[in-house]
Amino acid sequence: MLKGTRPLLLLIVCVATTAAAFPQTTPKSASAGAAELERAIEQANKSQCDEALPVLKKLTPRTADKQVRYRALMATVRCGMGKKDDQITVNAMLELKRDFPNDAQVLYMTSQIFLEIAERASQELASSFPTSYQARELQAETFESQEKWKEAAAVYRKILEDTPNLRGIHYRLARAALSQPDLPTSVEDAKREFAEELKIDPYNAAAEFWLGELARREGQWDDAILHFGASAKINPNFGDAVLSLATAMNSAGKYEDAIPQLERYIKMAPEDPAGHYQLAIAYARTNRKEDSQRELTLQRELTEKRQAAENARGDRTPH
Repeated sequence: MLKGTRPLLLLIVCVATTAAAFPQTTPKSASAGAAELERAIEQANKSQCDEALPVLKKLTPRTADKQVRYRALMATVRCGMGKKDDQITVNAMLELKRDFPNDAQVLYMTSQIFLEIAERASQELASSFPTSYQARELQAETFESQEKWKEAAAVYRKILEDTPNLRGIHYRLARAALSQPDLPTSVEDAKREFAEELKIDPYNAAAEFWLGELARREGQWDDAILHFGASAKINPNFGDAVLSLATAMNSAGKYEDAIPQLERYIKMAPEDPAGHYQLAIAYARTNRKEDSQRELTLQRELTEKRQAAENARGDRTPH
């Protein structure tokens, strides 16, 4: 059996089972269009997709019945997968994700379908363009997934020999270096690669963040503030960069500077206890005692809430 065929067949069976799980009886008062859509769903379940797909495409958007729409979209996914038509499959799957965002089967199918499409695309890339830098990147990412960091780094360096200004490769080399902490030059190698990445891509917020993080670990607060600040400026929605910037400011004793950053962060992530804790410190050190106490109370309540949620999840885990 061809690689990837068995998972695909299992997914198709799974979709068919899901579609069949809902009642399929059509009320006597149903319109001719509703009856036609029901027939198309049944045809799809019997793999008669050439007949079913035109009707599913035409009538599914018109139905107001959520159960019928669910089964019709699942039937469309089934046919798209059977015909290996990624556009049909993905469009129907995204509609399911939009209309049924908390449905366990939809979430499962979304993950599996995109994995299937990605695997097929990677196979096509490797067979059609085996010497391309894209194929080599996939090879290096495979090594990364296996934690073979030296092998991954060797592939990335080969890519840079052929394409020296390619974005993202120095960043990957830096992360590979950090993943080998036993190497004596791991941190310095990572710093160098992050800096090289920024020469190619000055708007790489992640590279700036990691330079800030490495400076923080060494207690170099000014450098940490510089890089965290650059990262947050490049990507204003990068919450980790904003929090890390403010935390570094607190550590450097720059409490007045930290306060607006922390107030900004807790608007971004109001449920994160860390933001409230750091803000409590900054308020306390600037003689805002009541504000500090309020933030400490919020931090404690959120921590307790998070712990209770974790305990509840643990209680539901089968033993």
